[in-house]
Amino acid sequence: MLTVNAYAATAATKPLGPTTIERRDLGPHDVLIEIKFCGICHSDIHHARSEWGSQTYPIVPGHEIAGIVAQVGSKVTRHRVGDRVGVGCLVDSCGECANCRKGEEQHCLKGSTLTYGSIGKDGQLTQGGYSTHIVVTEDFVLKIPEGIGLDAAAPLLCAGITTYAPLRHWGAGPGKKVAVVGLGGLGHMAVKLAHAMGADVTVLSQSLNKKEDGLRLGADHYYATKDPETFKKLAGSFDLIVNTVSAKIDLDAYLSLLALDGALVNVGAPPEPLSVNVFSLLMPRRSFAGSLIGGIRQTQEMLNFCARHHIGADIEVIPAGKINEAYERVLSSDVRYRFVIDAATLK
Repeated sequence: MLTVNAYAATAATKPLGPTTIERRDLGPHDVLIEIKFCGICHSDIHHARSEWGSQTYPIVPGHEIAGIVAQVGSKVTRHRVGDRVGVGCLVDSCGECANCRKGEEQHCLKGSTLTYGSIGKDGQLTQGGYSTHIVVTEDFVLKIPEGIGLDAAAPLLCAGITTYAPLRHWGAGPGKKVAVVGLGGLGHMAVKLAHAMGADVTVLSQSLNKKEDGLRLGADHYYATKDPETFKKLAGSFDLIVNTVSAKIDLDAYLSLLALDGALVNVGAPPEPLSVNVFSLLMPRRSFAGSLIGGIRQTQEMLNFCARHHIGADIEVIPAGKINEAYERVLSSDVRYRFVIDAATLK
């Protein structure tokens, strides 16, 4: 077993603090990664504070991991010592069910193993990337191409694939009008990716405070949703709306912005239920859907796409001692646009 430094939540109501955790011994198909950077996702906050159901503590969050291969198991063929690699939201799945065989491990019928807060095949609770090292089976380790800094690449492992997957699935590209609700950690990646795919991109944000940023990131248009005229002006406009906010919104109002056969896709995950009037779906054959990250194959595709288009996250790098402050700033939307922990500060 390898003892490593980490930052953990010990209770839903307590701040995270320094600790040590044990990483399993390297198996024949395992990869030991020295973590260089780990992004802070809103999901980390939900889990640390038991907002998505009760958690087993202590828990080390973090599923936007970028680092360097430090050691490989005897039968590893995909990675070598010194490789630039990443780990996202998944570290294992059954590999045998219909969904896994399709490359959709996030929808494993037997239950995929999350990077933290899951029980692994060894019977131990998985612990995430707010740590100096992690051991992951080689099939769930991604290659980070040259041309993307490891710090800017870390958020791609969640925020990047979470927005890339629905854009690809619902056909964002030339001739398509795509709206992104919210310009935060997820939203800013959705704008960059949709723009690179060739779509006409609109940001729908509560105010115009981030308009300059939105246009810089690749948006063609930017509207304030607090202005009721926005919903009148844009009615029936979009082929795809990607909702990135983790808060309750008026689904019927946003569905009214879709064109015939348009889709509103939720990637934000508010803790409270959302409601919708079925007539908002019936009349112009609109759809309301959800999307959950992507499989390993598509995540690698996303990383390669980002490298070709020189896309990384807009980040603020912080030391581990500022994690709790960063959580509060995330909740008050005071980050542009992703906090990334420098793992060297955990040593």
